[in-house]
Amino acid sequence: MQLNTRDLTKISLLLALTCVSGYISIPIPLSPSPISAVTLILNLAAFLLTPLQTLIMIAAYILLGAIGLPVFSGGTGGLTMLVGPRGGFYVGFLVAYPLISYFCGRLRSFWRYFLISVGIGIPVTYIGGVAGMMYFLQIDLWAALVAGAFPFIFGDVLKCALASYIATKVRL
Repeated sequence: MQLNTRDLTKISLLLALTCVSGYISIPIPLSPSPISAVTLILNLAAFLLTPLQTLIMIAAYILLGAIGLPVFSGGTGGLTMLVGPRGGFYVGFLVAYPLISYFCGRLRSFWRYFLISVGIGIPVTYIGGVAGMMYFLQIDLWAALVAGAFPFIFGDVLKCALASYIATKVRL
């Protein structure tokens, strides 16, 4: 697949929004991961880009953070974010959002986008995040769910709804 100037511009714009959205975060006491706006933008990217473009954008985001740029949630960066309790979420992003993009198809529909992002995006991201927390923090499944999933569910469902709404209104 060859990317044209328009595709690269869309990828770059959504990559920049993802990087900036990391600064919109709220630390929570029960979890090493803060609530952030990153998943809102990743959902939006999945709705507006092809699966391959979404994968490229997320890989570029993770690479920027890995080399130390402060693009991850809370303005953090570096390899320690990827090989620590949050690392599983980034692996989950690489799988979840290209899948959302694949299944959302070309028909713009709020309910289709919303159901796919809630039904695929949240579970796949949480599987990666919870597994990473279990591994790096040496905790059991229940403790990882309490720290890495339960505090985020309501907000993530709202972010899926907002991204679904925005995506049906935006024409890229």
